[in-house]
Amino acid sequence: MTQGDREAIEALLAEVETPDRLRRLGPARLPEVAGAVRRYLIDTVSRTGGHLAAGLGVVELSVALHYVFDTPRDRLVWDVGHQAYPHKILTGRWRRMHSLRQKDGLSGFLKRDESGYDAFGAGHSSTSVSAALGMAVAARAQGIEREHIAVIGDGALSAGMAFEALNHAGSIDADLLVILNDNDMSISPPVGAISNYLARVLSSRFYNRMREGSKQVLDKVPGMKDLAHRWEEHMKGMFMPGTLFEELGFTYIGPIDGHDLPLLVSTLENMREMHGPRFLHVVTQKGRGFAPAEGDPCVYHGVTPFNPETGKMESRAGGRSFTSVFSDWICDLAAQDERVMAITPAMCEGSGLVAFAKRFPERYHDVGIAEQHAVTFAAGLACEGIKPVVAIYSTFLQRAYDQLVHDVALQNLDVTFAVDRAGEVGADGATHAGIFDLSFARCVPNMAVLAPADEAECRALLQTAWEHPGPALVRYPRGAGIGTEPAADLTTLRWGKGELRRRGQGIAILNFGTLIDRALALGEALDATVANMRFVKPLDEELVRELAQEHRFLVTLEENVVAGGVGSGVGEYLAAAGIDIPILHFGLPDRWIEQGTQAEQLADAGLTVEQMREAIRRHLPADISLIAG
Repeated sequence: MTQGDREAIEALLAEVETPDRLRRLGPARLPEVAGAVRRYLIDTVSRTGGHLAAGLGVVELSVALHYVFDTPRDRLVWDVGHQAYPHKILTGRWRRMHSLRQKDGLSGFLKRDESGYDAFGAGHSSTSVSAALGMAVAARAQGIEREHIAVIGDGALSAGMAFEALNHAGSIDADLLVILNDNDMSISPPVGAISNYLARVLSSRFYNRMREGSKQVLDKVPGMKDLAHRWEEHMKGMFMPGTLFEELGFTYIGPIDGHDLPLLVSTLENMREMHGPRFLHVVTQKGRGFAPAEGDPCVYHGVTPFNPETGKMESRAGGRSFTSVFSDWICDLAAQDERVMAITPAMCEGSGLVAFAKRFPERYHDVGIAEQHAVTFAAGLACEGIKPVVAIYSTFLQRAYDQLVHDVALQNLDVTFAVDRAGEVGADGATHAGIFDLSFARCVPNMAVLAPADEAECRALLQTAWEHPGPALVRYPRGAGIGTEPAADLTTLRWGKGELRRRGQGIAILNFGTLIDRALALGEALDATVANMRFVKPLDEELVRELAQEHRFLVTLEENVVAGGVGSGVGEYLAAAGIDIPILHFGLPDRWIEQGTQAEQLADAGLTVEQMREAIRRHLPADISLIAG
């Protein structure tokens, strides 16, 4: 993009600035606005990184929605926040797009405290229909007339929660418009002149008045109401895939071309005049307008900074990732044991299962954005002698907690959980931070919880957990570790036992997980003993007792919330054993840590070596003077 092009685009964005000014434009200028938004999105994300392909697919839809509806008075609820970058550009935030996903910058998702146009916070998927329905019912109860629009897409309709909300909305005749942003292209053949014509007709005021008037007349004729309804459904079913949504109580329109702005505007204007539950099916192309993203929308779903002319992305910094360690391990394991099956809730690439899916397609199951189903599906497999591995992000496992408890742990089923993105996750921020799993998993009977310190230990503990005859969870962070090379074989570690990494005096540091490098540096600064505990549950009580007896002050370190975390578990054991020793817990605080680099987030939590050293100085009993230097 030339400097002249950039200035022209910025001048147009400044002219529209916010939706109220966008609505002053004539409809003929809307394609010009959409073009500017698309080019600006590519340019800014090429420098910051972030989610790209999904946003490119909804540029025209975003323009049309803000043009037709009186936002923010009309509530626009986006599902899966990474499709909402164009929405951010159109709602007064375009000048801050350069700060996207950076510390103190714009969030990569929706945040109510970031803008009044963000009606509902969205980081996880499939929440939009429920939230918009709640808003619609609240408005009705308060006698307020306004529109409530839920935009759901990018696979989010595969989640049961979305269908629960649709079922509820239809049953109470809520004044709600649900827009399905369908970029799967599986229904692309119906998109064309016929379906666009039908959308115009079926959303028109004339058709809907005729339909409602006919119903009123035919209601008075015995038998004719049912006949007319069957005829209407038969005729619509010949052309449209909307029978399911009609049966749920929605007036279904579509599918229509989501990049045809005049069609979008006219259809939305017609549907705005309708009442009750309405469902608009819009087909879009993920990555629209940027050839590399159109060609491979999966790769360009989430990007590092890239060349906006060629699409070539910068290499990700750091060494080998924990995700790749998991990928190699499960492929090696599956080659030796036919009982292995891998399950993921729509996170094949993110969870490291691409190679497994190619090598063992019959043993790979992507269940869609359906975390609850993923866990209970694994439980069913385990009942019949399969050895399932559920590859899931820590923050997404939260959505299947009841299934973890009731369907797996209560029955003591042999399911292994490979929990990625544990701890702080950097630019994705608080919505995706995996900071609760140690707390919510260690309190569940039968559930083993393992926390490797490095890449080599990650592979070994995955194998150890898999060979354990019961439910076990192995958690590891986003990105790379300290650079240890995993073994090539499928070795295990001794069950429930930690190890000493450094011998010191006076103070003992009990490290759980991948902050081991900080623990060792802190140990050097304090001449302290450092233990790599490995197991959160079962806790190595023998090692804890030994360290408590040989030292005068204990420190626990974990990348999990302190509240209910493994440090609490150490304290619980010491109290039960009658061992009285001062103990200081390092972990994540009882507040949300927003986006930034992972290093910035850990510093915000007080987990740099110097911060921890100073905290120990403050808490060390007066009669202990053991800090070196």
